[in-house]
Amino acid sequence: MRDTTHMPADHPTLPGEKIGVLIANLGTPDNHDYWSMRRYLNEFLSDKRVIDYPAWKWQPILQAIILTIRPFKSGANYRKIWNNEADESPLMTITKAQTEKLRAVLQARFGDRVMVDFAMRYGNPSTPSKVAEMVKSGCSRVLFFPLYPQYSGPTTATANDQFFRALMQETWQPAARTAPAYFDRPSYIEALAQSVERTYPTEAEAPDVLVCSYHGVPERYLTEGDPYHCQCQKTTRLLRERLGWDKARVVTTFQSKFGPEEWLKPYTVEEVARLARAGKKRIAVIAPAFSSDCIETLEEIEEEIQHSFKDAGGQDFTYLPCLNDDDAHIEALAEVVVENLAGWLD
Repeated sequence: MRDTTHMPADHPTLPGEKIGVLIANLGTPDNHDYWSMRRYLNEFLSDKRVIDYPAWKWQPILQAIILTIRPFKSGANYRKIWNNEADESPLMTITKAQTEKLRAVLQARFGDRVMVDFAMRYGNPSTPSKVAEMVKSGCSRVLFFPLYPQYSGPTTATANDQFFRALMQETWQPAARTAPAYFDRPSYIEALAQSVERTYPTEAEAPDVLVCSYHGVPERYLTEGDPYHCQCQKTTRLLRERLGWDKARVVTTFQSKFGPEEWLKPYTVEEVARLARAGKKRIAVIAPAFSSDCIETLEEIEEEIQHSFKDAGGQDFTYLPCLNDDDAHIEALAEVVVENLAGWLD
């Protein structure tokens, strides 16, 4: 609580002191038309954490070629999955639902002392706008929580960068913390395992192979010190051990390759075809790096990757949705939040 004992009578009214919990997701275009897509892609692909080529080399290619062509293709893909009823992308719909459920869990425990909201790294609502709202609402301390189970520079780090830049705009900065990756947290692994077991309740129904498909990054990031590859491998191992399946039935792959250089391998789109040619007729794909379903899961996995499997002779392809606002997932997220609020709240 703020001490107002010695505040003069004409002092501007201060809001009651609160703790802010700001969860962050990647982002989404405001719509799937050309200009909405171009704005979104420009912000995303201009991020040095995402594309780290020198600006003099990258920006002419981006502005003159990629942003002239790619908004049409990306817009068409977004149209396939768009939530027309709410007029927003599925990522936005799901992130709102996650925020509402997390807010309910935390307010049941801490009451109105905690303010829970969400922001996007790219697009709207922007991280600076949400930090400003929290400060205006009386949040003297803010926990920033990027919703990426595994840490990587192009995801967790750039989200944190934007949060820190937002703090630089505030005259009265709140105290701040960032939540760490939760790739090996037992409650997260349990939530993943439960999602598999709901789809395959008996051994007879289980797929020949469970493909754990993670978003890829350039291979050189591994040698430069990014822990993402190792954390993905550990998530897969812990999930396999929890399910009690042997090593041959659970594989780690990487999707969404972009640009000319080598990325982490094996590539999902190639591996599912190899599995089909090797006689694996029934596979399931799960995406443990994504906290929410989005264009990479609903379009890329459901369309391109599934087609690759079936074109190579595969028969039964199942995509297991992200954890989204599943109750077990929300409990795991709440566990991370409560642990990282230690010392700020009783």
